[in-house]
Amino acid sequence: MQAITEQASPYRHLEKMSVETILANINAEDTTVPAAVGKAIPAIAALVRAIVEKMKEGGRLFYIGAGTSGRLGILDASECPPTYGVPDDWVIGLIAGGDQAIRKAVEFAEDSTTQAWGDLQQHFVNKHDIVIGIAASGTTPYVVHGLKACRDHGILTACITCNPEAPVSEHADFPIEVVVGPEFVTGSTRMKAGTAQKLVLNMISTSVMIGMGRVLDNKMVDMQLSNRKLVDRGTKILKNALDISYEDAHALLMRHGNVRKAMEAAKKEKHSL
Repeated sequence: MQAITEQASPYRHLEKMSVETILANINAEDTTVPAAVGKAIPAIAALVRAIVEKMKEGGRLFYIGAGTSGRLGILDASECPPTYGVPDDWVIGLIAGGDQAIRKAVEFAEDSTTQAWGDLQQHFVNKHDIVIGIAASGTTPYVVHGLKACRDHGILTACITCNPEAPVSEHADFPIEVVVGPEFVTGSTRMKAGTAQKLVLNMISTSVMIGMGRVLDNKMVDMQLSNRKLVDRGTKILKNALDISYEDAHALLMRHGNVRKAMEAAKKEKHSL
């Protein structure tokens, strides 16, 4: 049976379409993705709860994938430290072919049945961790065999795929299947499937970080102050939360180097008066 992600596009003769028609059709297909993701929320919620439980016990979250799927995992992992001020090893993204595959495709890397486990071992993956395999088709050997090896070693697993009952789901304790249908360009899973994966990854990492206490109210109080925009954002958070001037908020932030720490210091000082 042919995977849904490999089925022929319902659109024919794309080369004969006007640019406006191409864009309108791509957009029409993209609008179907959030609804497909919505159907998977119960499965995503169960996974998030499991991740938070593992991470509160000192475990880590790993993403493994190939091609677009691998790059999306790395993107999500790389954004957690600056956004939430967490250590670099809380969320780790691994891609078939290694870091060079982030920018340039590495031929046949995704076909390896042993590399994923080898990559994970370099990070000393263990039973305290949880590993999510990302594979649009759900058949990628790097991901399928990576999850199988994890389960063989008693490590909790999950997957994000766009095909129902895909091989990767057989090795996932928490299978997330977001069925978005055939792509506008047949088999080009960087389109709807990639969008679905990005949405799910956003949901997972954001929910996990909230669960880990890295968000206060709706603010990123642990973000890294790595540029002027973020310093300004942090200053405004303090200004509004503490009802002080922008200048005082900025000075407080610079003194403590972190929104949460500055807020806690100000509140302690207030209580001591």
